[in-house]
Amino acid sequence: MTDEFHRIRRLPPYVFAEVNKAKAAARHRGADIIDLGMGNPDSPTPPHIVQKLVETVADPRSHRYSVSKGIPGLRRALAGYYARRFGVHLNPETEVVATLGSKEGLANLSAAITSPGDTILVPNPSYPIHQFGFIIAGASVRSIPARPDEDMLRALDRAVRHSVPKPTALIVNFPSNPTAYLADLDFYRELVAFARREEIWILSDLAYAEIYFGDLVPPSILEVPGAKEVAVEFTSLSKTYSMAGWRMGFAAGNPRLINALTRIKSYLDYGAFTPIQVASVAALNGPQDCVEQMRTLYRERRDVLIRGLSAAGWDVPSPEGSMFAWAPIPDRFAHLGSVEFSKLLLREAGVAVAPGLGFGEHGEGFVRIGLVENTQRLRQATRAIRSFLLSHGAPATAAAVQLERV
Repeated sequence: MTDEFHRIRRLPPYVFAEVNKAKAAARHRGADIIDLGMGNPDSPTPPHIVQKLVETVADPRSHRYSVSKGIPGLRRALAGYYARRFGVHLNPETEVVATLGSKEGLANLSAAITSPGDTILVPNPSYPIHQFGFIIAGASVRSIPARPDEDMLRALDRAVRHSVPKPTALIVNFPSNPTAYLADLDFYRELVAFARREEIWILSDLAYAEIYFGDLVPPSILEVPGAKEVAVEFTSLSKTYSMAGWRMGFAAGNPRLINALTRIKSYLDYGAFTPIQVASVAALNGPQDCVEQMRTLYRERRDVLIRGLSAAGWDVPSPEGSMFAWAPIPDRFAHLGSVEFSKLLLREAGVAVAPGLGFGEHGEGFVRIGLVENTQRLRQATRAIRSFLLSHGAPATAAAVQLERV
């Protein structure tokens, strides 16, 4: 017998495992670790959503099997959200399916539409399931640039002309995890025109649609006329309503892709627990001031983090969306690589971040920093990072001195 099964052999060692192991060991020793490594919202789910869950779970009838594709009211609620937010009209019966978070939906759609040997186009760096969902399904992945600009469009054109077999699908994710890049509607128009011309499916991951800080409000690719001919889009309640552990997401768009995902899911699950689905309806249809409060919270955290890192002597671009900062490793540590730098930062500063290599080889040289602690803890983290950098020969900045006096 071989040492590993075929599909497992195609999965590389989990890059985050080394940092996670070091983090667990440090906590076992009693160290206070500020964990900015995982995109795990720390805010409570809004009370009206929790109340609806409690109310529904008290009904014994809600404990039975649910509906794999999502209860009708939930699918109508998602369609209503798209109509209000994007001006996109969806048929809840044929163009919407509820998923157990967007990650499950992406993985199951990958399995539904992929044949062994297919070529899939995936930005690099990107969220791991974007490529590994297809790799598990037997496809080959061709990397393209992650930034939504002319370089990506040229790479797509080259991929179509030079890949054998011709690519069958393209993944996009804006606001992006991990890079925090945003795309505008003009860029989506070019993508849709390309996909329609080349007969390629587009899978858009819009999980961070509501976390934005600047003038660009993230659009949906489905806003582009004709997009439903080639595109399906994944959304999630995880970040918008601090419901990460609830595992509620959606796919919307092209009826053929939605049908394929629905059919696969019908063999694999009975849908989310009914009270979770009912509470999700309350999230989508209820008061939305909690969404603006969430956005304000992450904006404040972003500003504290970026200012603190700058004062520490680490210049990190300020993200315009998502709940992450994509930070280039300081020059004096570049030789270590992202994994060893992350372990050193954890060991000496007590701050955990995600190594960029975990998001693809083109993520090397960066770390992802999550806005998942309150502002007090973020200030504590940046002070620890400043001390760490000073101990390795970084010059003290005037801003750092002023910050110490505040």
